[in-house]
Amino acid sequence: MTLGGWINMIISVGAVTTLFAWCIYKVVATPEETKKVHGFEFETPDEKAERESER
Repeated sequence: MTLGGWINMIISVGAVTTLFAWCIYKVVATPEETKKVHGFEFETPDEKAERESER
């Protein structure tokens, strides 16, 4: 492989490894993150009609 190929491979593998390590760090180092996650209530049209008919 040429010198340019080696440089390209080292930069690419290094970038992916760095991104992976950063993602793992963020997951492990942020214990309060689950308290900030907000969900939403999914309601199908038939459930909505049923809920409204009960009123």
